[in-house]
Amino acid sequence: MATEKKSVFETLKAVNVNEHTQEKNGLTYLSWAWAWSEIKTAYPTATYTVYERETEWGPVNYFTDGRTCWVKTGLTIEGLEYIEQLPVMDYKNASIPLDKVTSYNVNKSIQRSLTKAAARHGLGLYIYAGEDLPETGKGPELVCEECGKPIRGVVLKDGNRMTPEDIVKNARSVYGKAFCWDCCVKAAKVMKAAETA
Repeated sequence: MATEKKSVFETLKAVNVNEHTQEKNGLTYLSWAWAWSEIKTAYPTATYTVYERETEWGPVNYFTDGRTCWVKTGLTIEGLEYIEQLPVMDYKNASIPLDKVTSYNVNKSIQRSLTKAAARHGLGLYIYAGEDLPETGKGPELVCEECGKPIRGVVLKDGNRMTPEDIVKNARSVYGKAFCWDCCVKAAKVMKAAETA
């Protein structure tokens, strides 16, 4: 009996991307270069499109409302294109005023937009879960009692997320202090080494 071929979405959604992410300003980012490599390995005919608009100076690769701007990209795998639009943002994830936008900002947004289009095909989709939820009135930022760094949420290897509050709750129950994820991992290794000694 022949096995049924998995869809593109099922195939890419099953890929664990955690080893290829980075935390920045409390958000998790997937490496666009790694994402593109992973897609091209699985689907060699995949293509992407950076949409442009015509201007009096020729085509440009961003769109504008006269105040800010955004990019538009498409990722096509096995004939299905997902299109993603993304604001051109600064390092704080705030839209950059049109008169301050540089080609570097636009290029960086294009790469982020392509990575989000890859997520629509399934690759790393779980990273974006919850990003479209309304902001809640957050309490004060949690700080690690060991290293002094802000405590950030993490995505575990199985795709589950732990909020900063979850991490603190678990750390306090095991170690008696509010630790960040990195300090929890270090403390666990120390405890394990002490148990085997």
